[in-house]
Amino acid sequence: MKFLHTMLRVGDLQRSIDFYTKVMGMNLLTIKDMPEQKYTLAFLGYGAGNADGSAELELTYNHGVTSYEPGTAYGHIALGVSDVAATCAQIRAAGGNVVRDAGPVKGGTTIIAFVQDPDGYKVELIQR
Repeated sequence: MKFLHTMLRVGDLQRSIDFYTKVMGMNLLTIKDMPEQKYTLAFLGYGAGNADGSAELELTYNHGVTSYEPGTAYGHIALGVSDVAATCAQIRAAGGNVVRDAGPVKGGTTIIAFVQDPDGYKVELIQR
């Protein structure tokens, strides 16, 4: 088995594509519009995504739905980065919302931070 993607429902597809490409540095890999079924999918990732052996992020826009509640069971997406503090600075400079600054995880030494996307989903940055 292989991990392929994570799916998030979004209220404004272009806003979310802009966040994940311009702020988080992902590439827009494909968009699939299904007008009869009233949804549009956008797949994003680093490099070529699945084609490079990496997981992808699927953004699902259900036509006419402008917001969702992430819920209490949802946790976060995690991304490995070489320098969490520098990545936070880049994200802030690009207009992103850093909600937990770079620092050690509670009870440990791993450096992490959290960013929030425009729909309220959390993205954890982990120093690798």
